[in-house]
Parts: sequence; C-alpha cells; structure tokens
Amino acid sequence: MAKLVIFSILLVIPFLVSGQKCEGAKIKNKFYTTTDGITSTKTVFTVEFTLDCKNKVKNLFLNADINGNQMPVGRTGDNQYQVSWVEEHDAAKAGEYNVKIYDEEGFSAMRKAQRDGKTDSKPLITIPVVHKGVNTGVWVRTEVIVTAASLVVWYMAYRSKSNIQA
Repeated sequence: MAKLVIFSILLVIPFLVSGQKCEGAKIKNKFYTTTDGITSTKTVFTVEFTLDCKNKVKNLFLNADINGNQMPVGRTGDNQYQVSWVEEHDAAKAGEYNVKIYDEEGFSAMRKAQRDGKTDSKPLITIPVVHKGVNTGVWVRTEVIVTAASLVVWYMAYRSKSNIQA
C-alpha cells in the first residue's frame, strides 16, 4: 500500500511543477526610450505590459529576446511585467525594435532551435518599440550665441561712443 501511495505521488509531481502556458494572449503595453543624448550617456529602453490569457493563467515566468539578446522579464504586479535594456547611443539607431516575449516552454523551444541553428521559434507575443533616435543637441550652444551677441552690442556701443567723441 505504501508503495502505491509513493508511486501515485511521484506520478502526480511532474504535472504540478510543470510550467504554465498562456493561451490567447492579449497585451496592453507602453514603452519609453531615451531621446536626450546631452544629459544621458546611454540609451535606455523600457517596455511595460499587462498580459491577459484566455485560460486565466497568472504571474508567468517570462523571458524576452531583443535583437538576439535574451533576458528575463520582471514582474511588477499581478500579470504586469517590465523588460529594460541599455545600449550605447551609437548602437541605438532610430527605428522599430521587436521585443519577443516567451513563456517557459516557448523560451526552451527557442533556445533549442538556436542550438540547432534554426530561427523558426514562435514567441508568445511580440511588442514593437519605436525609437525616434537620440537628440545630441543644437549645433551652436547657447553660451556661444550669448557671447557673440554681447560682443556685437559692445562693439556697437564702443563705435557709437567713438563717433560721439570725434
């Protein structure tokens, strides 16, 4: 009898610890990218999203793939997630970045496909992030314009004073 109980427990454990799968995923997302290159040294990308599954699965462990770089996705609340990464300004070109989000099963399949040299893994969701580029500032700094204007005003005053005295 004890062997039967142990066997039943061992038979059920794999089903209890297996990863949950989200079916019919729908998202609401927002993102932020750095646009000011003067005050920051690197470009930051942040994507926040809420994931709703038809099968009501909650608080999944997710991973992201961005341009071939894999990273974990942080959970910020009930079914709320965030993924962030940093790039040098020169490397962060303006354009669209696709953030591919994988659940545990999909991430394992993607890693296996990469090891086998294939690229046909399907993400749970893909979030497009539009980066408008980084503004590195004006061509002529404000201090230069103010200095030049001050010199012009000084020259005009000096010339007027010379004309009056002559």
